[in-house]
Order: sequence, then C-alpha cells, then structure tokens
Amino acid sequence: MQVRLSPYGAASTQPSHFNRMMAAFAHDFRDGFDINLGVGYVNEKTIPTQLFTEALRAVAADPATYRQAFNYGGAAGSPNLLRALRDFLARRNAAPPSGYRLAIGPCGATSILDALAELLPAGLVVTSDPNYYIYSDTLERKGFRVLAVPEDAEGPCLVTLERKLAALGDDAADISFFYFVTVNNPSCTILSNARRRALLDVAARESKKQNRRIPVFYDLAYELLLHDPAAEPFRSVLAEDDLGIAYEIGTLSKILAPALRIGYLLGPEGPLMSACVQKTSDTGFSAPLFVQEMAAWLLDHHIAAQLEAVNAGYREKALAVGAAIGEHLGPHLEECRGGSAGFYYYLTFRGARTEPGSEFFNRLSHPPDPSKPKVIYIPGQYCVHPQGDLAEKGLRQLRLSYGFEDTARILDAIALMRCALPL
Repeated sequence: MQVRLSPYGAASTQPSHFNRMMAAFAHDFRDGFDINLGVGYVNEKTIPTQLFTEALRAVAADPATYRQAFNYGGAAGSPNLLRALRDFLARRNAAPPSGYRLAIGPCGATSILDALAELLPAGLVVTSDPNYYIYSDTLERKGFRVLAVPEDAEGPCLVTLERKLAALGDDAADISFFYFVTVNNPSCTILSNARRRALLDVAARESKKQNRRIPVFYDLAYELLLHDPAAEPFRSVLAEDDLGIAYEIGTLSKILAPALRIGYLLGPEGPLMSACVQKTSDTGFSAPLFVQEMAAWLLDHHIAAQLEAVNAGYREKALAVGAAIGEHLGPHLEECRGGSAGFYYYLTFRGARTEPGSEFFNRLSHPPDPSKPKVIYIPGQYCVHPQGDLAEKGLRQLRLSYGFEDTARILDAIALMRCALPL
C-alpha cells in the first residue's frame, strides 16, 4: 500500500538534476580542500556577525519600540521593519509609489516565490533563458509550464519574446505571470532600465488584449550588489505601471545574511497582496518577529556602511576572478558574462562540453591525481530550459560563483579548469 500524494507530491519524490548532482558531490566533498564554485552562498566575510549581536541586544532592551519581539507577529510583517524598508528604499530613490503595499514573506524571498506558485493559476510562466533553474523546477513540479526567452546583453530579447508570444496564438490565454531576475541568476546579465520598462509594456499589452491583469514580477535578489562603478544605476518601473501589474521581490540575504530569511514583496494594493499575506499566515503566522526587528534596527543604524563594505569586497573579487578567467580560459571561451553585479560569472566555451559525464566535468569532479582538489560548478545544462532554444548551447556553459570561496582558492580552481579542458 502507498500513501496517496498530490501531483506536486508525486513529482517531488524524484530529486531534480541539480539536487542529485549536489548530493553526489556532498557525499565525498572534502571541506577545506575541495573547491565549491557551485553554491550561491554569500561570502562569510560579508556577514556582520558582531552587528547581529548588537541588534539582538538592542531589540531585547527596548520592549517599548520592539513590542513582544519574541512572540508571534502579524502576517503582513513587523511595523518597524515595514517602516525601515520604506525608509531604506526612499534613501535609494526607490520609494514605493502611493497605493503600493509591502509585505514580509514567512521565510525569505524563496517563500514568496513559492507562495506565488500557490496563489496564481497554473499556466505559462514567461521568463529568461538561462533562467533561475531552482524556481523553474519548482514551477514545473507544481504544474506550470515555462516559456524561456533567450537573453541578449540587456535581458530577455524583445524580438524573440514577441515572436514566442505571437506563436502562442490562443494559448496566450494560459499565461499566468511574467518573472524576471534583474541581475540574472545564473547568467548575471543585468536587466537594463530600458528593457525593464519594455517588459512591463509587453505585459501591459497582453493584459489589455486578454482583459485581465497579468502580473510581472521583478526579482531584485542581487540588485543591491551592483559593485561596478561604470554600471547604470537601477531604476524601478513601479511608478510607470499604469495597470497595477508590476511587483518587486526583494531580500536582505545578499547584503546582511541569508540566515535572517528576510524577503519582501512590493506591489499594488489588491487581491494578490492580500492573498500573499494570508499565505504567510497559513505558512507560519509570520516571519520570526525578533529577526524582523533585528533587521529593522540594522536598516536604521548600519546599512549604509554594510552595503559599502559588501560591495567593495565583491568588486575586488570580481576583478581578480575576471582577470584569471581571461588569462586561463579566455582563448577557449565564446562568451563570458558577469562581474558587474552579484557574484557569478557565466561562461560559454567554444567547443568544450560541461555537462555531467563530460570529460571536463569528470576531470574536475574526480581528478586523476587525488592530491588535487575537486572543483564544483553548476553546468549550463541545468541553467537553461531543457525544451528551450539554448538546450544545446547549455552543454557548453557553466555558472561559476565567486561568492563563497576565498579569492585564492577560486583562482586555483580556474587554473584547474584550464587543465581539465580537452586537449
């Protein structure tokens, strides 16, 4: 006899390709010796541990301001954190427009993405290619289909997007929502301000054509890590959203600490925002209240210096890693993206294949010389949609994270990558 599972439950009994690969690596990964360029963890040196101690003490010592901080909280989020976030966004010239609401997710930005997959009807999700593969996998397990649009230098290619939407015909009625990561994970392509507005226009046109609001979500996960001084500052399109279809998903994970699990949704007041708040209540009443209050205190007192320090650290690493990629791998590359925001480089090789089982992958995951460290990366095969336009090209691509490991070890790994390339 078997337990009866929902369709999502049945799909979840089989681990994803990424899940299986990481489990296989973890089985015999040697901490401190092997080099992990695959995980999207932040660098430990950017986490302000001492400030967290101060924040907790400040919250505990001021029950008048931080009321019942160790009890349950309201599902919409701590009033202190909501106010601190609004102030923070205002200082960055990104204040929410009138009529827009902020809500705190129960467990980081990922929980907000999961909520959207519960609250919006299963249908077609329009996104970029390469795409945020973890979320795409989740969506497909929940019964959604993904329409992946290849990127150009500014984000999803508009010409290709228009062609794909036109080809849908009557099936365009199945579009559930648009979803774009503004500093793309995995490719680190920066969504330009012009392209961000153009994507809003496409969603607005489809909404008018179908006489319903089709939401477009901008995931800002890495937007606060814009560390290239030559890059164009980001500009929100919320104030230009006449239909009330644009939403932003933000997080404090990349600039403070992932373990805080503070993520927020910013969008027009209405049924979807109300439903997200109720979903938070259903999931866990609220995000842990004392953590929200700590985050509010940190935003009020230390965020400017923290942002400056974090971005300075990632800028230094990006330049060093970019130089090493050029030196060791440059002649073998068709394209290299990243290095201006976030902490990824996305490489496309001219001929070398990178998928599990390839010569390159095997030499790095099981080096012939056991005295050499193994090197983990994310194969492009997992980053592009398997039925998308880039499925073949993805076999020559990989994502490399310069977030977690120290610079010297990353440089060692890039040299090992050069040695692993087929002769």
